[in-house]
Amino acid sequence: MTLWLILALMTAAALGAVIWPLARARTPQAAGSDLAVYRDQLEEIERDRADGRIGHDEFEAARVEVSRRLLGAANAAGRVAVETASGSGRRIAALVGAVVAIPLLAAPLYTRLGSPDLPGEPIAGRDSGEGQANSIAALIARIETHLEEDPKDGRGWEVVAPVYMKLERYDDAVKARRNALSLLGATAEREVDLGEALTSAAGGVVTADAKAAFERAAAIDADHFKAMFYLGLAAQQDGNADEAARIWRSLVAKAPADAPWLTVVRQSLARVEGEGAMPPGPTPDDVAAAREMVPEARKQMILGMVERLATRLHEDGSDVDGWLRLLRAYMVMGERDKAKATAGEARGALAREPEKLKLLDAGIRDLGVDG
Repeated sequence: MTLWLILALMTAAALGAVIWPLARARTPQAAGSDLAVYRDQLEEIERDRADGRIGHDEFEAARVEVSRRLLGAANAAGRVAVETASGSGRRIAALVGAVVAIPLLAAPLYTRLGSPDLPGEPIAGRDSGEGQANSIAALIARIETHLEEDPKDGRGWEVVAPVYMKLERYDDAVKARRNALSLLGATAEREVDLGEALTSAAGGVVTADAKAAFERAAAIDADHFKAMFYLGLAAQQDGNADEAARIWRSLVAKAPADAPWLTVVRQSLARVEGEGAMPPGPTPDDVAAAREMVPEARKQMILGMVERLATRLHEDGSDVDGWLRLLRAYMVMGERDKAKATAGEARGALAREPEKLKLLDAGIRDLGVDG
């Protein structure tokens, strides 16, 4: 009897040591640590760019990736802060109940159902499959098997999508985000998640599809800071520094003073205000630099920039330089038929402006589009 009393006291002490921290309110310390790390990384990238250790494209790609992670950490910090409600009385009550109830229930259950006389087994002889089953790869494989059997499980797609993002399996993340959105319905958060996955899959370029997702998110929630940040980034990548600055100024004005994502927005705003407007659409240097990227990222980067430029020219066809940049991009990509069709469209758009039409025809000849 004394032995059982000692064991019960030891169990109670162990439970108290484990459960007691749960009775205390959590603080977003880990998220705050992540935010500090990402801010330091942004500053280091800025220094490397200023010292000439990295080029412009490497700088932009690294900045976008760290900014994405900083924004994600900011979201996590906000969620943790909201979750730290009072409730300490209930947690303490649960602690006391657990410390008392678990030993009282465990002892008779083990006596009735357990095997106290079963001899021990050497560690070397034990099955190591359990550790493997609990590995990330095994868990993902299980989820993927489940989703193959039940592809209509929207929650399953939503659960696995951030894991794909963490593992940088961006194409899989895009598929998972699309499925979750289709099955569970549109929310600002799901639209932003899809846009972010598309942007990551394109090597940091906000493609036309990604921009559309961020616009849908902003239509649902005009104050969603991640949607607005990426819309500003899309404007900057389109060469519209004024629009990017306007979006980010509005974001800064609406932000709480202690918003953890303010740093990245202010840095982005300072950059576009210092650089001024950039020429819209891909330049020959943009396309040449893209050759250094991995094939899929390069393809997505060029296509995204070309799609946005083509969309802008469909809305306003008076920009001769824009048409010539679009034609040059198609020729570099080997899309001669598309270049010829676009040349015809450009001539139609500028038919009533003979001076611009003359410049356009000269550029078409230089590019060899009609050849």
